[in-house]
Amino acid sequence: MSSLNDDSHKLRLEQTIATYGLDITAEQKNSLLEYLEQLNKWNKTYNLTAIRNQEQALIQHLFDSLSVVRPIVQCTNNKNIANPKIMDVGSGGGLPGVILAIALPQASVVCVDAVDKKMAFIRHIAGVLQLKNLKAIHARVEDLPNAEMDVVTSRAFASLKDFAVLSGKHVSTDGELVAMKGKHQTDEIEELEQTKWKVKNIETLTVPELDAERCLVWMQRKG
Repeated sequence: MSSLNDDSHKLRLEQTIATYGLDITAEQKNSLLEYLEQLNKWNKTYNLTAIRNQEQALIQHLFDSLSVVRPIVQCTNNKNIANPKIMDVGSGGGLPGVILAIALPQASVVCVDAVDKKMAFIRHIAGVLQLKNLKAIHARVEDLPNAEMDVVTSRAFASLKDFAVLSGKHVSTDGELVAMKGKHQTDEIEELEQTKWKVKNIETLTVPELDAERCLVWMQRKG
């Protein structure tokens, strides 16, 4: 099995970064690949993710998570937020939280998950990659005190309704609640209407080498 740090993977990562129009340094690219290497190693013992194939992980974890970087940057730039506070709920092995911390050194990123071994991995990664802007919290998100975040995001964490109910309190007054999803979920959008939140915008994402639908569901408080 080839290493994720071989020239082929580096080239494909560079092409993906270029496709997304991201400003990422050589050091950050190395950190992204090192993260994936560490995830693969830990996964053999701690079952952090169901994807065990390195090729799949490169596309479905790294390329997929990188797709949310530019939309978040555009959102926070539009609000003149130089140092955004971001929370990744149900972060698991750090997707997209660790990716955001690497790609956005100016941001403060908090990964939250109820499974302690997954947060132990995030703390390990923060140390190995010297990510001073990355923090891991082992807790149920609904049990945490209000965090006043600029962006609260999740990837395959829960339905839109559950995500909003459990995590919405951590979004600042002018903040954003945004879920990474597959295809548009009409039933989930209808369920969301039962809460204090509504869909503001659904942004279609195109992930290189991934033959699947992806979108970002941006939500806002009603009224």
